[in-house]
Amino acid sequence: MNRIERAFSNGKAFIPFITAGDPSIEVTERLVHELANAGADLIELGIPFSDPMAEGPVIQAADNRALSAGATTDKIFDMVKRIRRTLDIPIAFMTYFNPVFSYGTERFLYNCKEAGVDAIIVPDLPYEERDELKPYCERSGISYISMIAPTSKERIDRIVTEAEGFIYCVSSLGVTGVRSHLELDAESMIKRVKEFKDIPCAIGFGIATPEQAKAMAEISDGVIIGSAIVRIIGQYGKDCVKPVTEYVRQIIDAIK
Repeated sequence: MNRIERAFSNGKAFIPFITAGDPSIEVTERLVHELANAGADLIELGIPFSDPMAEGPVIQAADNRALSAGATTDKIFDMVKRIRRTLDIPIAFMTYFNPVFSYGTERFLYNCKEAGVDAIIVPDLPYEERDELKPYCERSGISYISMIAPTSKERIDRIVTEAEGFIYCVSSLGVTGVRSHLELDAESMIKRVKEFKDIPCAIGFGIATPEQAKAMAEISDGVIIGSAIVRIIGQYGKDCVKPVTEYVRQIIDAIK
């Protein structure tokens, strides 16, 4: 059983997202340890990018803070290597194709392997262009996480056939961000996925409250929360570790 499989082997998985380097690399490193201690099953680390097209204003601001604080891809790789000395929690990079391509795709995936990254999620790379990245992932042993959305429809069958690790189910249309109401298309998407493949499905985009997390956990294998956590980080800055951990424990209690 690899680390990604293990994340979904103990009931409903909780997957928090944080932007690496926001407010600093040092605070991100502390957050990863505390999120793991709080009971997170897999951690998504966002690589800050100047044009994150799938992100709402909360994560865009986090990217800007991280870049302004001097976060770089190499510093993030070094941070993950340090984390791996003491933590075995699954780690997935959330990034865009431009930073990967600019860094050098083969070099990027090789460094993912060397650092101990388990998976990569690239929201702006369409299914039809997966060969720009997926073969490099396969050679490096990095899971290429497929995403489906309410607009995927008949493409779900093709996406799921090649999927590995888990399916990232986008709960609603638009960019990331906290929502007061979540669409229920996710349930029908997950049912369709399960018809084709027995693979974990985690729901993200817009989930913020324990009640929303519980509802989404009931129809999926895991819940992903990003903007609500990143908003707390933006509010408290270098003092964010305790309030983020308290929030995450509430979410995990609701899910589990």
